[in-house]
Amino acid sequence: QVQLVESGGGLVQAGGSLRLSCAASGRTFSNYAMGWFRQAPGKEREFVAAISWSGGTTYYADSVKGRFAISRDDAKNTVYLQMNSLKPEDTAVYYCARSRTVASINLSRYEYAYDYWGQGTQVTVSS
Repeated sequence: QVQLVESGGGLVQAGGSLRLSCAASGRTFSNYAMGWFRQAPGKEREFVAAISWSGGTTYYADSVKGRFAISRDDAKNTVYLQMNSLKPEDTAVYYCARSRTVASINLSRYEYAYDYWGQGTQVTVSS
């Protein structure tokens, strides 16, 4: 069983930064792509970013491109989301997820492509 635990959320002013972490259990973390999603109040969950199993390829939603950066440290079984220049519209619960397919070369923005999810961490950006 894989467990994903997010941390690093909090309250920040617009223009500020936060770094989210997602710690994964299991010895096969490095074989899977990972993704970040978010869900704002009253809205559907949406894709934020993904990183390939090798770490060599990343993929971002247009709304965060140039402001957010996803990375991974396989030695620590952890994936990160560095969020800069935060805006009030970035306020949401942020979730990390593991790709359903081992060593996939494709990165997906769709929830069905991910099989394990964390419990989420709240990010609130004040104006």
